Amino acid sequence: MIKENLKNIKAVMPSSVSLVAVSKTKPNDAILEAYNAGQRIFGENKVQELTQKQLDLPEDIEWHFIGHLQSKKVKSIAPFVSLIHAVDSIKLLTEINKQALKNNRTINCLLQFHIATEQSKFGLTFEEVREILESDAFVELQNISITGVMGMATFTENENQVREEFQALENYFNVLKSHYFKFNDNFEHISMGMSGDFQIAIEEGSTMVRIGSSIFGSR
Repeated sequence: MIKENLKNIKAVMPSSVSLVAVSKTKPNDAILEAYNAGQRIFGENKVQELTQKQLDLPEDIEWHFIGHLQSKKVKSIAPFVSLIHAVDSIKLLTEINKQALKNNRTINCLLQFHIATEQSKFGLTFEEVREILESDAFVELQNISITGVMGMATFTENENQVREEFQALENYFNVLKSHYFKFNDNFEHISMGMSGDFQIAIEEGSTMVRIGSSIFGSR
């Protein structure tokens, strides 16, 4: 089933869009089934679960942390994480930089914008992002690389609202690219779109979708 689901999803995705298989709460055998079908990028949202899976599963898996990350837990994933999707403070960026330096590596990060109407979702306003990027503290961070933006649309049946929220995120990306990352080729990702709305997200410029239930089935 997982192999077939992956095949069906990739059939409607442009090759330019990366697929993050959201494997949170899924057992290792399900992840291995996706791995054996050719999937290499997996997303987790719990540090303890991710660190255990990283030990148990193939070394060439590219692990993305997609949930809200507490600063005190960064050190556990700093040795291996490929991309941290949901960076929402200078405090967190500073800690990621500190732990990346300890591990002699640069960690890729996405800035999370709050684009949904739900207040329960995390994320920054454009003004807050601007303050971070123009701060003295940010300039000193040499072991992180901001490679794009991330956001979650409102959970709603209103397709127009979802589309408008994705359009807002793409607009934020374009403004940041032209003002702060014009000569930085690494700033390239718009992580938006999940199982229920990834096709809308792709139409609105997503370069990376995070899909769980459509691959692994409902929890």
